[in-house]
Amino acid sequence: MNPFAPEPEDRQYRRRRARLVDALRQKGITDKQVLAAINGVPRHLFVDPGLRNRAYNDEALPIGLSQTISQPFTVAYQTMLLQVGHGDRVLEIGTGSGYQAAVLCRMGVEVYSVERLKPLYERTRRLLKGLGFRLTYRLGDGTLGWPAFAPFDGIIVTAGAVDLPQPLLEQLALPEKERPGGRLVIPVGDAEGQTMNLLSRLGPEDYKRNRFDGFRFVPLIGEG
Repeated sequence: MNPFAPEPEDRQYRRRRARLVDALRQKGITDKQVLAAINGVPRHLFVDPGLRNRAYNDEALPIGLSQTISQPFTVAYQTMLLQVGHGDRVLEIGTGSGYQAAVLCRMGVEVYSVERLKPLYERTRRLLKGLGFRLTYRLGDGTLGWPAFAPFDGIIVTAGAVDLPQPLLEQLALPEKERPGGRLVIPVGDAEGQTMNLLSRLGPEDYKRNRFDGFRFVPLIGEG
């Protein structure tokens, strides 16, 4: 018996998820594709069984190893900024619980995900596979990106960086004809909090940088 196989879902979770989507919409998440993906991912399966009654609250929850599953608003916010869709290639830095990756998969995105903590990597890989989400994983230093599969239409970082990792900028896709360049969504700041940054690639050495709201993430760790 597969312990990660999806269980029959009762109406209670579906109703809670629908209420969560309504709450996100009221908080400013307007992308219908993102909201549909949030509505389609069973977040309660990505948290500890003892916390499932809180799975559809808009809050971060512990997943062990001093890590958290991001609050749904943060996941939706970063995904909306990324502006990717079906068939796009996206690199995720910090697989974590796997929830963000699952949301991207529901959007039809080709997901590549890097996690540095081996116990979390192994647990989450089994979970996502058991739930039927198909993506490519690697255990390693996410600040270095994943050159073998670059360039990427989008890169999303789920930990707070003190600066912009240059390898990630270099692995964004260049603009081509009517297709825009790749986009990097990354929280940048210190231990007290970070500002969400969006870097859009305009040319070989040219990037547009926009800064948005403040958040608080676990620290991004790595050589890059």
